[in-house]
Amino acid sequence: MDGSKLPGATVLVTGSTGGLGREFVRQARARGATKVYAAARRDVDWDDPRIVPLRLDVADPDAIAAAAVAANDVDVLVNNAGGGGDPSLLTTDLADIRATFETNVFGPLTLVRAFAPVLAARGGGAIVDVHSVLSWLSQPGSYAASKTALWGLTNALRIELAAQSTRVVGAHFAYVDTPMTAGLDVPKSSARDIVGVVLDGLEAGATEILADDLTAQMHAMLPTISSGAFAETAPYTGATAHDSEGGER
Repeated sequence: MDGSKLPGATVLVTGSTGGLGREFVRQARARGATKVYAAARRDVDWDDPRIVPLRLDVADPDAIAAAAVAANDVDVLVNNAGGGGDPSLLTTDLADIRATFETNVFGPLTLVRAFAPVLAARGGGAIVDVHSVLSWLSQPGSYAASKTALWGLTNALRIELAAQSTRVVGAHFAYVDTPMTAGLDVPKSSARDIVGVVLDGLEAGATEILADDLTAQMHAMLPTISSGAFAETAPYTGATAHDSEGGER
């Protein structure tokens, strides 16, 4: 299936109980997806037969393998689940740093490896990896480093999966008003607006989406060689009125 088309598609969203995840589920359905797998570590009643709860911990390879069997009709995979990370790479326990990378890097990679054959069998489809403006900005701790690593994986997977016609999309943005940022006194975009821009970019055929003004400004400062996009592909900038600052989703 064409990964740009949400009407008639089957979508899987990880981290579906968070603010962004719930918006991805809701808006995918509103745009015509016939089925949305709402994947999360706990069960939630969505009160909609077209939304299928799926128990999934992205740091558990066995759970991912089971999800790929149970959801073998997926056309669009949204790697949204993520963790906040710790404040220092020097003093934080290495086990905690590894846990951040398991959730933010190896979890999405394992999901892509598990669902790539499913997407290929469906005609290619698409993968959306949720990044951050911190993919490009250095900051102490494991969160920014993990998002930079995920950005690199997304760019490499885009090349590898082109052979099976699977489109790989990187979505970047700054602060969003979700439970993850509830304690931060900074301007934030709404989850509804950010998800809307990301899905607009997906349906427009973008490979890299800059979902707010700050992120677009930061990306413009990068040398072209490090943009992560094919030379002939301009990043999708759907930002208009988002006034986000800072650096994490």
